[in-house]
This record gives sequence, structure tokens and C-alpha cells, in this order.
Amino acid sequence: MAQDEQHDPRPGVVKVAVWQFHPTPRDPDTNLARLRAVAEEARHQGAALLVTPELTLTGYDVGELDGLTRDDDVDRVAAVARDVGIALVVGLALAEPPDHGPHHGPHHVNASVVVDRDGTVRATHRKAHLFGDLDRSRFTPGSEPFAMTELDGIRVATMICYDVEFAEGVRAAALVGAQLRAVPTANMRPFEIVCEQVVPVRAWENQIAIAYANHFGREGETHYVGRSVVVGPDGRPLAAAGPDDEQLVVADVDLGAVADAQRANPYLTDRRPELYEDLVMPRPPLRSNPSDPDME
Repeated sequence: MAQDEQHDPRPGVVKVAVWQFHPTPRDPDTNLARLRAVAEEARHQGAALLVTPELTLTGYDVGELDGLTRDDDVDRVAAVARDVGIALVVGLALAEPPDHGPHHGPHHVNASVVVDRDGTVRATHRKAHLFGDLDRSRFTPGSEPFAMTELDGIRVATMICYDVEFAEGVRAAALVGAQLRAVPTANMRPFEIVCEQVVPVRAWENQIAIAYANHFGREGETHYVGRSVVVGPDGRPLAAAGPDDEQLVVADVDLGAVADAQRANPYLTDRRPELYEDLVMPRPPLRSNPSDPDME
């Protein structure tokens, strides 16, 4: 993501694009072609990075994924980044060999890949927090809360949809220096509050920027809420989409403002982790009757 004539010349300012769209269900080739066209438009608008929704190539509520993924899907996404000259964070399904167990075929992971503008794959995140039966029936959860890499000096962490609703993971990324959080998502009714309140709070409480890319429209029984957004480290939207249509929103993310916000609101340095040890322990079983010895 080196600076050139298309990019914002101000030091420390990164132009980030978020694509809100409705994939053609179960049609990866069509969606890949649309990705290329939108990447070109984002690049024309000066963006250095484009973030796309969860499961961009296939759609989200589209049933079984067997036969929809290809071994070269990541390579095809990387070719878009290289040909257009823009870094990408793209949500897609990946088929991977099982680690263990009786199942001998590949399993799927719900992933996001971070690709530099030269086509180099910098990081892959596998969704760690699976949401409901729609996720759990099709995907194996990842084992890391986020993936982090550096794109031309910018520390970018990525996670997927439900992951961002867990404060611990966002805080963990901020503690290791993330400046921008890129979140492909498929947020649906009735969870508009995530777009409108949770994501801005995550940015504020960690003083990082967040780029949150959602679907709109309907797939199967799922009605998406749109409202894709780029939020600054003060929790205020820098650019936002509406609920009901395809949009490419582009915003300037000032990395200097991230550093300034962390100095002005020093949550990260004022933490007292020794007080929060129970936070990372498994939740004990709830007791309906505290005097019941069988519940001890």
C-alpha cells in the first residue's frame, strides 16, 4: 500500500473503502468479477485498502458449500489485488483438510484473507466465534481471536462478524498495536445495534479505527441490515452506508489520530489486568439453588 498519485498525500492518512453489497448466491465467478470492478472503483477513488463482507464469493445463507469453493480461491482474490493495485480484506469460505477425527474429507472455515496490493497474502483469519446453527452446521471454528499483519507500516487486524462482538478479542489486538480493525460481516436483523452502537464502542474503548463491511438484502431466511461503516478511534463514524442498497464508502483514516486518542484516553495503559483474571476463565455452571449440594 505504498503512497502514489492516487493515495492521500498527507502523512499517516490511509484512505479505506468498505463495500456493502448483496452477492449473487452460490455464484463465486460472478461475485469475483464484481469484486474486481469494485476494487477498480475504490482504487480510482484513491483507496489504499478495500474491505468486503463475510463470504463475499458465495453469499452467506446459501446452504451447503460443498462444490462452491476452489483450491485457488485465495489466488484469484490475490490476482485482483495485484492487477488493480489495491490491498484487500476479503471474506470467503475455505476448504481445509481436517486436523483429526473420523471425517476424512475437507472441512470449511469461514475466513478473511488480507492481501497486499502486490498480491502477497499477508494473513488469514478463521472465524473463531461461530454464530448459531447457520455457522456451526457448516464451519469449523478458528483457534485465534484475530489475525494481524502490517501493510506498508499500517498495523491491520482482522476478525469476522460475531468475533467483533467479543470485547476481549478487540482489546487483545489493540494491546499488540493494531491501528485498524477490518471486519467482514453478515449482520442481520434484529442486530442493528451491533452496527450502530457496538462497533463504535469497540473503536472508542480501544482507540482504534474499525472498517465494518456488511451485506444488505435477503438470502434464505436471513435479512441483512446493511449499515456498513468506517469508525474513527473516537467512536465517530467517518463514513457510513444506509441499510438497503449497495454502496462503496470511502473514508480517510488518520493514524495520527489513533495515537492521539490512545494518549488522551489511556484505557490501554491504565488497565489493571491482575483484577480481571477471572475474565479469561471458563464460566462456572449457573446454580438455580445455591444451597443445593449437587450444584457445588
